This record gives sequence, C-alpha cells and structure tokens, in this order.
Amino acid sequence: MDLTGQPAPEFNLKAHTGEDITLEGFKGSKNVLLIFYPLDFSSVCSIQLPEFSAYKDDFLEHDTVILGINRDSIFTHKAWAKEYGIEVPLLADMNLATAKAYGVAIEERGISTRGTFLIDKQGIVVLQHVESSTGEFSLHADEVLEKVKTLA
Repeated sequence: MDLTGQPAPEFNLKAHTGEDITLEGFKGSKNVLLIFYPLDFSSVCSIQLPEFSAYKDDFLEHDTVILGINRDSIFTHKAWAKEYGIEVPLLADMNLATAKAYGVAIEERGISTRGTFLIDKQGIVVLQHVESSTGEFSLHADEVLEKVKTLA
C-alpha cells in the first residue's frame, strides 16, 4: 500500500514520556517523521532509533518531529530509551492498529516491519519507505533530513 500523496492515517497513542500523541496535534505546525520498527532492544532497531534520535535537533530546526512506533509497552520503551539514549517519543501501538493503518503490520508475527513515513504540515505523506525485511535498515537519518529540507 503506497500512501505517498495521501492524507496520513490519524492516530492517538501513548508515548513513553507519558503524553498522548496524535497526528492532528502537529497539523499546521510541524512535519512528522514516523518510524515504525519491530521491537525494542532488537539489534537493528537499537542502531536505527538512536541514529535518528541523534539527529533530533537537526530535524527540529526544520519543523519536524520524530516519533518511533511499535507494539511494545510504554514501560519497555522507557527502559530502552534510557539504556540507548533515545530522546524522541516512542509510541505504544500494542494492538498494531496504527501499523495496520499504515500498511506495515506483520500480524502473524505480532510486530510491524521497518517503515519510515514523512508527513508534511498539512498531514500528507510525502515520503514512504518500507524495508523488504525486518532486518534491513537502508534509509538513514541524513537522507531523510535532506528530504525534510525540501519541504516548505
């Protein structure tokens, strides 16, 4: 399912930081970078999310927030963020409803695949990148940042 050019599916998820986060809450003011990943504490995810977190301020300079999403609980997210120094909100999609809406749920495994979605301030998906397997991580933070710089 290609969502590029389409309105991004809305969500309302609890972050490990304690707040409820919605896509609607950013509309008109921030671009949103959603990073779906399989599991906290897994090998590739423990490279990907810290990498994007390290670029957090660069993305914010271009009105873009980074949100990580997977099926783990906020408690697991808290422990993982602390251990790996992740400073972006990690959202708990425990029933995979948001992953399903974005077409990245692997229901038979109870996880999502690795998928990156850049949503502009109007709520339109302007970049979608879904890896062919959960072990791949081919779209890096610096590449996404270059795309963000082209947004108004």
